Parts: sequence; C-alpha cells; structure tokens
Amino acid sequence: MASFDPNEMVARFRERAAAVKRRPLPPVAGEERQLFIAQATADFQDFAMIGDAEAALEDGVLVLRIDLRPK
Repeated sequence: MASFDPNEMVARFRERAAAVKRRPLPPVAGEERQLFIAQATADFQDFAMIGDAEAALEDGVLVLRIDLRPK
C-alpha cells in the first residue's frame, strides 16, 4: 500500500457525495420512491462526512478525523 494517498480517497468520497446530489430520481412512485430518496439521503450523508474528513496514515493505520460539532 505504498502508493495509497488518504487525501485522494477523501476527494473520491467528496465526488461521490456530489454525484448523489446529481442522481436523478428513477421513474418509480409511492413507497419505492420514498425508499430511493431515503437511501440517497443516507448515501449523501455518509459520503459527505468522509469527504469532509481530515485523513492521515499513522503507523500504517488510516485515521479519519471528522468534526461533527455544530458550526
């Protein structure tokens, strides 16, 4: 893993969060639509949190620091 860059990983998650925001709704209605929206919301939150992280490799351990305090 000598070529692993944690900051590149964080950038990929930032891109994934943006992609979720751009994701169009499929042509479904009712409960399926609500499930899709709920999953997109969870995906965005997860990807955005990691995309906002400060990442570092410390003695071979990936450390993600995410500040969850209200701004």
